[in-house]
Amino acid sequence: MEVAAAGRTTAIALLLALAVASSFIGAAHGARTGDGVTDDTDALKTAWDTACADDGVGVVLAAAGHSFLIHTTVFTGPCQGSVTLQVDGTIVAPSEPATWPANNKRNWLVFYRADGVSLVGAGLIDGKGQKWWDLPCKPHKGGNTHGPCDSPVAMRFAISNNVTVRGLKVQNSPEFHFRFDNCNGVRVDGLSISSPALSPNTDGIHVENTQNVLITNTVVSNGDDCVSIGAGTLNVHIENVTCGPGHGISIGSLGKAGTKACVANVTVRNAVIRHSDNGVRIKTWQGGSGSVSAVAFENVRMDAVRNPIIIDQYYCLSKSCENETTAVFVNGVSYSGIRGTYDVRGPPIHFGCSDAVPCTNITLSDVELLPASGDTVDDPFCWNVYGNAATPTVPPVACLSAGFPNYTEKKDLQCY
Repeated sequence: MEVAAAGRTTAIALLLALAVASSFIGAAHGARTGDGVTDDTDALKTAWDTACADDGVGVVLAAAGHSFLIHTTVFTGPCQGSVTLQVDGTIVAPSEPATWPANNKRNWLVFYRADGVSLVGAGLIDGKGQKWWDLPCKPHKGGNTHGPCDSPVAMRFAISNNVTVRGLKVQNSPEFHFRFDNCNGVRVDGLSISSPALSPNTDGIHVENTQNVLITNTVVSNGDDCVSIGAGTLNVHIENVTCGPGHGISIGSLGKAGTKACVANVTVRNAVIRHSDNGVRIKTWQGGSGSVSAVAFENVRMDAVRNPIIIDQYYCLSKSCENETTAVFVNGVSYSGIRGTYDVRGPPIHFGCSDAVPCTNITLSDVELLPASGDTVDDPFCWNVYGNAATPTVPPVACLSAGFPNYTEKKDLQCY
């Protein structure tokens, strides 16, 4: 690994970093770096710190043809200039959960207050998640789904603005592959994200408390949400994304344990969702507050998807969730150009809205969803949902209530 600062490779930076591109330096140190076995964490961290301290344009390069074993670490800013971590080789995590620090099993690679950071390249980032998925505490292994079963997020960006992630292949994260928390200005483009269909909680990209997000030209196959949008998220545009298998594109879950959740201005356009448990989904818990508003799903192709269009305001991970008198308010959601086939185990359209707070201004146009097998088109499901179909749909959505419900909007539902 080498460091270039202000467009030049500096000798001191090379001495501090892995310098795998200059084999004579590696030999001089008696090191076997970049072999996928030797721990290269300190060298990578030193390379980052060196580039971060330079007031120009710094580049940390994980060179092609090499594999770097990196343990959990935090790349901390703010930096004097801008830093690019360019991965053209392979970065791998430790494969044994027991080798991780007991007090730090929730994150692998963290970028903290790293404004202007870019993570790019043609290489591979491998989270080595298999043994984490096989832990006995995992739900699919019969474990307690509410107990501690910490597993690391592969790539986490926190309190970082103007972030770019581009071109990489990322696979087998123990948990979420990417997570963006409290960021502003995120650009994700041209990624390939993959993990097995039964790998638990391996969301492809999760954003939370983050604004101004653009996700484009990305392919995700995994065991959970393709893209998930959490509370406090504003202005998200997702385009030319292919998902599946997995759980589709989700807003939520929101409002857990009575919390207030606000999401607004989300557009999903020109997407493909294949062989997934859900297509485009909004999911909220009973008892929350806040709102989801100004959401548009446009030109989404469904291929054998179990729930292509779904609003679920009774989201629950057990059988003991009770109906509550409050809920996140879902208002102003449009579905246009949603076409393809659905898995007949569930209805093609499911609007399950809260008894206490109905969904409003739900509109559909140019929707055609046919069964992937058989000839019978299932009826949609509607509960306490108000809106209209601007054009004929397949199946017909006659269960929408017209107009607007007669109720007083509560202050705790207001967000923006």
